[in-house]
Amino acid sequence: MIEAWILLAAWVLALVGGLAAGLLTVGAMQQTAERARAQSHPVTAVLTRDGDGPGGNDRPAGGALVWGTVRWTEPDGVGHTDRTRVPAAATPGSRITVWTNGHGALTSPPASAADTAFQSVLGGLWAGTATVGLVVGTAKLAQSRLDHHRFDQWDDEWARMDTRWGRMTG
Repeated sequence: MIEAWILLAAWVLALVGGLAAGLLTVGAMQQTAERARAQSHPVTAVLTRDGDGPGGNDRPAGGALVWGTVRWTEPDGVGHTDRTRVPAAATPGSRITVWTNGHGALTSPPASAADTAFQSVLGGLWAGTATVGLVVGTAKLAQSRLDHHRFDQWDDEWARMDTRWGRMTG
């Protein structure tokens, strides 16, 4: 009877807990991404020094990115210079769009709405699955402990019955 209640409680907790954990994770991840999008903004920068390829000044072909030094001015008029990844074909004086955070430091571009939605759903699925796994694992552990207790009771009962009949079966 206890096992039936444990099983029922486990199913309810797994369903409700998994759903709640998944939805909370989706919401938290989307909120974090929205905050990152709100704090970063694109700024046009000027490449001040040629980008360095993997072997120093080697220039890789195609759409590869290399390290280059850029200069930009924030909307408040403060100038900045820093190194970032730039297209290999860019030459000094080229205008490049970079992303900065609220403090004027370079940052990576924020994730798109589609990427954020995909990552949030994936995170929600992982959180929901982990919650269900935790609940089911706990229920299985409780069931195992009850089985162990029942086997001990059966051993004691068999020992009493053998003694009453005057012989030992084991």
